[in-house]
Formats: sequence, C-alpha cells, structure tokens
Amino acid sequence: MQPELVNKLLDEPNVAFIIEKIQVALANEAERRKAFYDWIKEDQKAEFINGEIIMHSPVKRSHLNVVGNLFRLLSVYVISHDLGQVDSEKALISLSRNDYEPDICFWGKEKASHFHVNQMQHPAPDLIVEVLSRGTEERDRGVKFKDYAAHGVTEYWIVDPIRETVEKYLLDIEVMEYEPQMPVNPKQYISSDAVQGFTIPFRAIFDQKINLDVLQSLMK
Repeated sequence: MQPELVNKLLDEPNVAFIIEKIQVALANEAERRKAFYDWIKEDQKAEFINGEIIMHSPVKRSHLNVVGNLFRLLSVYVISHDLGQVDSEKALISLSRNDYEPDICFWGKEKASHFHVNQMQHPAPDLIVEVLSRGTEERDRGVKFKDYAAHGVTEYWIVDPIRETVEKYLLDIEVMEYEPQMPVNPKQYISSDAVQGFTIPFRAIFDQKINLDVLQSLMK
C-alpha cells in the first residue's frame, strides 16, 4: 500500500471501523476464492480479480498469432539455454488476493525448480506478457499493472496486436512500481532483461515469416 494512502486512512477518526469492514469483506472474498478453485476446470480460461470471476471469450486471430509467435521463440530459447520455464495462456498465477492467467509467463530456474507435475497454482513470474484485446485492455493497464508490480514481477510487456506495438516496463524495486522503457523502433531488436540474452527482431513478434527465420536460427 502506498504511504499516502495509509496516511489518508489514518486521518479518518473511524479508521478502526473501516478496517473491521475491510477484514470482513476480505474474509468473504477468500471464501469465494476457495469456491473458484473448486469450480475452475482445465478447459476454462478464467481469472479471479478483486472478488469476481472473470471469464474470457475466444480471441481474434491477431491475438493468437502474436501469442504463438512470441511463445515459440521464448520457449525454444529458454529450453535450449536451461533458463527456467515458459508457459502460455493456461498457467494460473496466484498472488496475495487475485488469480490471473497471463498470455505468456517466464519463471527463472530457481523458481521453476520447485514446480511439480500436478501443480495448478503458480507464484509471481519474472516476466509477464499480456496481449491486448478490447475486453482485457482496462485490466491489463489497470489492476494487473499494479498487482504484477506489487508482487515483484521484474518485467512486464504489453503488446498491441492491431497497432503492432510493444510497451516494455521494468520494476523499480525501491517503490515497487513499473518504469516505462524507451519505445521500440519496428526496425530494431527487442530484448528481455528477465530472460538473460533473449534478443529478437521486433518484427518477429508480428510477422510469421520473420518469426520462422528467427526460430530456425535459435534451433541451430
């Protein structure tokens, strides 16, 4: 919680009653979260955000192409260099209050070494990529942006498959907030700080022919 928000709350003379109501609300929310875990199935894409179950509709081809392009390159690179684990779409990320299923996640080797085959819930990744759609943009730039930073996700990419842009953010650990990095020129390369040595042509995220060329070079 930000210091100014804490101070503002402490200025309220009825702060004890406010905290009591918050505690009751959070306890009720925790019960709904338990029910969410019992309800969710492997073939469903759903998230639990601030007490609500958010169901996801099928996405457009542009979204699928971007996720597929980037996931292929990341997974091949991470596996070939034994750097950790990359997952797409269905990995459930359980943070202190909310559960998310980001488009792409990467965990470094230390975190990934604790995973087991029957695991459904996962800790905060080191890199998260969210691909925008009309129904998700507000959350990707809002609650997820704040929550990922608060839980120490080192790097966050927001990809727009229509405008073909990538916003890269790195975590400032002193304030636990994201700092935007310089915009990527479409003619240049984009690198990840969380995935050591991972550098690809920017266009490989959006162009399948370029993606294939880069994939083949990574597999040599």
